[in-house]
Amino acid sequence: MVQRRLFLGGTVEAGRGVSVQNAAVLVEDGKVREILPAEEAAARFPDVPAEGGPEIWITPGLIDAHTHLGVYCEGFPEDMEDANDMTDPVLPHLRILDAIYPGDTGFDDALAGGVTCVQVLPGSGNVLGGQGAVIKTRRDVTDRMVVRAPSSMKAALGENPIRVYKSKGKLPNTRMGNAALLRNSFVEALNYRLKREKAAAKGESEERHLAREALLPVLDGELPLCVHAHRADDIVTALRIAREFDLRITLEHCTEGHLIAPFLAEQRARAAVGPTLTGKPKIELRFKTWDTPLALHRAGVHFCIITDHPVVPIEHLSVCAALAVRAGLPREEALRAVTLSAAEHLDLADRLGSLDPGKDADLALWDGDPLDARSRVVTTVIDGEPVWRRG
Repeated sequence: MVQRRLFLGGTVEAGRGVSVQNAAVLVEDGKVREILPAEEAAARFPDVPAEGGPEIWITPGLIDAHTHLGVYCEGFPEDMEDANDMTDPVLPHLRILDAIYPGDTGFDDALAGGVTCVQVLPGSGNVLGGQGAVIKTRRDVTDRMVVRAPSSMKAALGENPIRVYKSKGKLPNTRMGNAALLRNSFVEALNYRLKREKAAAKGESEERHLAREALLPVLDGELPLCVHAHRADDIVTALRIAREFDLRITLEHCTEGHLIAPFLAEQRARAAVGPTLTGKPKIELRFKTWDTPLALHRAGVHFCIITDHPVVPIEHLSVCAALAVRAGLPREEALRAVTLSAAEHLDLADRLGSLDPGKDADLALWDGDPLDARSRVVTTVIDGEPVWRRG
């Protein structure tokens, strides 16, 4: 039996620049079926459960493409975080899915902020920190929250791995060391593949090596290399290494992206910008500015806006988008940066990020303009089911 629901809004921002007044979103079996006039919906579906109303704004559920939700858990001591194994700078075979704790109260905060989907990533203490995962934010058995796992391979350039390993007297001690370790890891993975192929040709087997195996999907273009890079020189190094090994790459943070925006456009770079709603506790953040999204937009660079939760609490993702508007980013682009552009960043735009028919029915219902910082989420919907309501 088909399960239907109607969500009514005075304004329905469907995505792709489409805004419909006095409309209803019809959901069937967890998917968006259509957007139709509210009066027509009432006439055609008088017995279908409905909520919302003319004072409500409806948007796609917000998407945060770079978080540490469930691994830097709210209220837990710092030494209990599960995002970094800082015992070796090259640990690509770690899987963040094995560390996500659905009991983290950050998931409740995400729902209260209208965030329905996130990418959870390993931290940036290692040059290669492991595989990320994209999950829905409704608390459940972790495997049932998964949208895609693995979703990416986390890498880090800049200060973080240097700070971790310089005190241990290990490589990397410099940015040269970061880049050398990254290159060497890919070369070792290529050599491992060659040995395996030669052994298979002889009818022999090669001993498995999980770390090298984990990099093969990255070399094959199946997984993007998701590179923590704040400073402009680190951003350029990430793109240089991506060209050398013909890798798909996303730039995470891209703090100084505004300084090299035309170059990033030439490189067809994709950037996850943030966390910008913070201070500047590191040298590589000294040029952090809300002008970055605008500069990337003007240059034609694909970008989304992120919180890096818990660096910026995830419930403030919409506030981050609003502050980008205050800095000059067009409103439509700011909303896109936390919905469809974020889905595109994660290669999931066929399923998430807009209210197109056939996509997952992930919605946020607001009591006002979602890019007005005074507005609040009233109801959050995942896969067609209300999973959070404001009390």
